[in-house]
Amino acid sequence: MRFSAPLIEARLVRRYKRFLADMECADGTLVTAHCANPGAMLGLLAPGARTLLSRATSPTRKLGYSWELVEADLPGGPQWVGINTMRPNALVAEAFAAGSLPALTGYTSLRPEVRYGRASRVDFLAGGEGSAPCHVEVKNCHLMRAPGLAEFPDCVAARSARHMEDLAAVVAAGGRAMVIIVVQMWAERFAPAGDLDPAFDRAFQAARAAGVAVHAYRCRIDPAGITVADAIPVA
Repeated sequence: MRFSAPLIEARLVRRYKRFLADMECADGTLVTAHCANPGAMLGLLAPGARTLLSRATSPTRKLGYSWELVEADLPGGPQWVGINTMRPNALVAEAFAAGSLPALTGYTSLRPEVRYGRASRVDFLAGGEGSAPCHVEVKNCHLMRAPGLAEFPDCVAARSARHMEDLAAVVAAGGRAMVIIVVQMWAERFAPAGDLDPAFDRAFQAARAAGVAVHAYRCRIDPAGITVADAIPVA
């Protein structure tokens, strides 16, 4: 996924009210950017960190900028990290269309936002001739507390735990279900952050035991765009 226009470099001043972030642009101008990320963003909020912003194209947008990337000093060394949680679904759809998502080999269509379970919407329903439909949930990951280890979630994620339970119910009823974790940074392996959200960890492990497939893909990130790279092991 290439950004449609060059991103604007800024420095993080502060993030607040979950979805707002004050930034200082290179010319000293202060702007408020939309932060499309409901998580704690642990390790990504150092004041003065380099950030990259996209400019809003809609005239009805209240805020003129969206926060896309941050250069974070992670345990394995500094790297660009994608923080926009609106990107992973598009990244999965793009990789699927390019035939570069092995987890969905054999499927020919991805239908977004399909209702299922307890008032939930699955991110995609994968289909294909001769293949049983598969419920596909996409999770965004940007937490790294140990070198090379990507973790999710970075705070209590009750909604994500419910998704795990609903996917397990799909499998129990004879269907197919899958979780694709999009790691918006370069990592070597993935594991759930059980100490940050024990309830999600329990639901995650129970879903895997029930037959829900889990795949994690790391991304290559630079100021020009984000690309789903290859799969990494899931603990």
